[in-house]
Amino acid sequence: MDDHGRTRDESPWLATTDGPRFSALSGDRTVDVVVIGGGIAGLSTAVHLAESGTDVAVIERDRVGAAVTGHTTAKVTSQHGLKYDHLLETVGEERARQYAEANEAALAEVAERSEEFDAEFERRDAYLYAEDSAGREQVREEARAAGGLGLPAEFVEPNELDLPYDTAGAVRFSEQGQFHPRKYVLGLAEGVEAAGGTVFEETRATDLEVGEPCEVTTQSGVVAADAVVCATHFPVFDRGGYFARMETKRSHVIGVRVAGDPPKGMYYKAGDPYRSIRVHRLDGEPLVLVGGENHETGRGGSTKERYERLAEFAREHFDVREIAYRWSTQDYKPFDGVPYIGRLGPVGENAYVATGFGGWGMTGGVAAGRIIAGLIDEGEHPQQDVFSPARITEKSAASFLTHNAAVGANFTADWARSLLAGEEATLRAGEGTVIKTDDGPVGVSRSESGDLHAVSAVCPHMKCVLRWNDGEASWDCPCHGSRFTPEGRVLDGPAIEDLPRRTAREK
Repeated sequence: MDDHGRTRDESPWLATTDGPRFSALSGDRTVDVVVIGGGIAGLSTAVHLAESGTDVAVIERDRVGAAVTGHTTAKVTSQHGLKYDHLLETVGEERARQYAEANEAALAEVAERSEEFDAEFERRDAYLYAEDSAGREQVREEARAAGGLGLPAEFVEPNELDLPYDTAGAVRFSEQGQFHPRKYVLGLAEGVEAAGGTVFEETRATDLEVGEPCEVTTQSGVVAADAVVCATHFPVFDRGGYFARMETKRSHVIGVRVAGDPPKGMYYKAGDPYRSIRVHRLDGEPLVLVGGENHETGRGGSTKERYERLAEFAREHFDVREIAYRWSTQDYKPFDGVPYIGRLGPVGENAYVATGFGGWGMTGGVAAGRIIAGLIDEGEHPQQDVFSPARITEKSAASFLTHNAAVGANFTADWARSLLAGEEATLRAGEGTVIKTDDGPVGVSRSESGDLHAVSAVCPHMKCVLRWNDGEASWDCPCHGSRFTPEGRVLDGPAIEDLPRRTAREK
């Protein structure tokens, strides 16, 4: 990427926020509900519970809103790609309407709370556009389906879009939104504490026992509670086999400064490769966020090349002055395309989960907070059925078999390659490779500063061999999506254990 010397490897949401900070847990606590995860889903749940008088504690491994919530493109919309025509076909009108109403309610909540949090919320129309005649028919059908469910959706011709390139039409969702996600979740965290709850940062959950009470063990104490909510993007304690019920995707974003007037709407193109475009104003100037190039985690080749393709797309369609930011994110997508929100699994009635937002977690996470708080406070919620983690659909069953067969094939092939690998590494800065040692496969990488790191290349989740991610300097699992730093620290689950350190020989 030609502009990379001036490009910050972080999102503007993290670059422009710091505090407030919340203390780490110290000692044991007893509360009504403990929420694991300080992103938008966990804090949305916690603030609803706290505002209803529940004594709630939130524990976050790192900083509030610094993980997936801090790496989104921050669209707040019920427009989720080619969604509603699919839902009508697979789950029927009643549950499709539940999905639509849950996301519209989430949009309304974000709009209302953002005024209090100064979260830079702006109303924008959201467009799902087509490139050709086949896509045109798809978005036309999507407009019919969404409009029939009461959503503010209509088909529009290409001349109604303000993109700098040709399209074949779009479905427009009117009066959707965009915001600054980290400012929003920091506001939620302060709201939890103002309502009598507690937020703990830098507090890593290491074990969960579901019972009466539930107990969450951390490195610095045990939190006992009547109920527990696991809102850690991927359930950090997988009691429902979620690792085998979702596919893991990474996608990439660049933030570009452009000359001229950028588009006013929020745009999305489904398919491969998908494209996402929306504008954020930073320091008084427009920053065009161009996203896409999604791929299965640990697969799909060089991530550096994916950033390059995004840059090429941006330069082709905009007068790019500077690529100011670049970042990526990870999404878990259930095979039927609907998040899992509700009871965690067969471990007990007092454990809940929010996961599988499939790239639409800003509305999905807020909807999860509303639904789970309703289940805890009232025992039910009017939109719970479509999101039930216990559901099984024909689509999910077929995809389960196909996906897990592919995982098994990758597992076998990667182990075979590791046995044929060399025993020494020759690496330039930013490179990584797997070598063969007496301790098994070892991942060796060299940092940009020249430091050599060596860790086990075997994922502690289910023993798959890791692959090097050259664009983000991480070890990624091609089976279920766990990710680790070059030093072995867990970045993304389902793994919960760090990688053991190893030694390596250089040529």
